Amino acid sequence: MANSKLLKNSLSLLINRITQGITTFVITAAIARNLGASELGQYTLAISYYYIFVTIASQGLKTLFTRELARKPEEIPVYLVNGTLLQLSLSIIGYLLLVVVVFLLPYSDDTSMICYIMGLSIVPFALSNITEAIFQAQEKMHLIAISTVPIYILRLLAMLWCLPLKYAVSYIAGIIVLSETLILLIEWVLLTRAVKPKWNLNKDFFLSTLYSVRTFFAIDAAGMIASKIDILTLSLLGSEFLLGLYGAIGQLMQPYMIVSNSVSLAAFPNMSKAVALGRENQRKVTENIISVLLCMGLPFIIGLLFFGSELLTFVYQNQSFSQVAIVLYISSISIITSTFCRSLSYLLIANGLEKFNLLEVAITCVVGGLAGIILIPQYKLIGAALMSLIMSLTNFSLYMYIAYKRLFSLRVWQILRQPLLISSLMTIVFLILKKTNTAFLLTLIISISVYGLFMGLGTVHQFGGFYKVWQKISRQGKYAEK
Repeated sequence: MANSKLLKNSLSLLINRITQGITTFVITAAIARNLGASELGQYTLAISYYYIFVTIASQGLKTLFTRELARKPEEIPVYLVNGTLLQLSLSIIGYLLLVVVVFLLPYSDDTSMICYIMGLSIVPFALSNITEAIFQAQEKMHLIAISTVPIYILRLLAMLWCLPLKYAVSYIAGIIVLSETLILLIEWVLLTRAVKPKWNLNKDFFLSTLYSVRTFFAIDAAGMIASKIDILTLSLLGSEFLLGLYGAIGQLMQPYMIVSNSVSLAAFPNMSKAVALGRENQRKVTENIISVLLCMGLPFIIGLLFFGSELLTFVYQNQSFSQVAIVLYISSISIITSTFCRSLSYLLIANGLEKFNLLEVAITCVVGGLAGIILIPQYKLIGAALMSLIMSLTNFSLYMYIAYKRLFSLRVWQILRQPLLISSLMTIVFLILKKTNTAFLLTLIISISVYGLFMGLGTVHQFGGFYKVWQKISRQGKYAEK
């Protein structure tokens, strides 16, 4: 039952993140094709500042509320009203901080204006984080997908209509603001159908929440800054054109990042509940999550090494993007380390050890900033990729050390056995496709199909073979009839 609920919630979040990722990916490609790399750089910078300040203003509350309401669901009506009011105040402060920071930095007027417009999304997005925290705590992630997926599709269609007409990136930013507001309204309607808000303001709630969330705020803020520091550094030490190229490269790794985030986030409530079941149970859950993610990540990296240059040309229809394929190869290595780090990060939070997350992101941010100052002025895009890789390795080393010292060690072979098998099989497939000089689109279709087959066979094997899987399906069908 627990596994089926985890699968349902993971799929719901996955559908949500995939839809969001596809729309972001398509818009990135459309901006590059219709407006050029410099405009793509403006969009990348604006969306980066938006993510930074919305994370500072809201992500800590979302993490805290998810954890607390998973343990105390009877408090949901109180958290809904008081948490929303608190979040509204913090999101307004977050937007004002964004305006001040962008105003003080040496960006062009057009770039600054795009950042200001995009930043308005902070308020509705932050408020929807409260409703989504409640959905996650109730393990009803399908309601998040119902609220967001149709709006993401409408947003994509509106943007694709604007770009061929050569509308500026500021119009794209405006569409994002409107769509996030609509998502918030839909989520409130769905939530208030099942939860009756308690319209009693509680001052003690505000004070105690701010005190409890302080570590989460610091962790998420430092973590987001660390994840975007390469873009921010490149925007100040490079140019919008280089930033556009770098942002385009980063978008190619989004499919894996979306899946990784969705699975880890869906497993977080289960991790929180598993704390009471002992360390061995937690270790098993953590190892399974990392192994599943590596089954996706390792073949993805190998595929980029074989066909990264062709993929850049195919997506962006611009030969200048394929010339920076080496940056894509370097950046892809961080997929391996990020898989471990994301799972271990949620594990530490589930065990109340979030102070170590804060320590990790602070160290990683400092290391990344110093590396960027040294590498980016000299090596430009390659320097930014090396900076990101150094940060990822630092992040990985610290999380592994903290988990080993405070919780348990990971059984590496247990984690890597199936990912290495699938990766080896996919390497053979990639070699055959490379030697036969197959058209890239056909190569992509074949690779995805064969990978799906391997993953399906691996899943069936884990459940004990086709016969046992069929027995389980048949048994569930009989229960459903009764």
